[in-house]
Amino acid sequence: MTNPKNFRKFITSSGKIVVAGKTSEQNEQIIKQAEPEEIVVHTKAAGSPFCNIKGDASKEDIQEAAIFCARFSRDWKQHQKDIKVHIFSGKDIYKEKNMKTGTFGVKKFKALIVKKGDIERW
Repeated sequence: MTNPKNFRKFITSSGKIVVAGKTSEQNEQIIKQAEPEEIVVHTKAAGSPFCNIKGDASKEDIQEAAIFCARFSRDWKQHQKDIKVHIFSGKDIYKEKNMKTGTFGVKKFKALIVKKGDIERW
């Protein structure tokens, strides 16, 4: 993994490490180091960190990572409401040459709504 000390980090209640970018350049690094079977989380709206759960992730790990991702999103900072988050694996992420730094496409994802109250309690 790229030097993780510069990333946002979070440890789930089960002990899984979640790494997230602070900038579009760091989001590029997060995606490069994500393994094909690892879970990555990002808000539906642009302007949030890509969050990679290292290793196998449980439903609880994914829920906690989704709250973490939503908490640092532009959507949350601007609207303070429920946030829609997309969950996908590293193998489903692609990058085309014309995409801006920190922007990616995703082939398959699941959607999850992170409740306002969960973000506020975080």
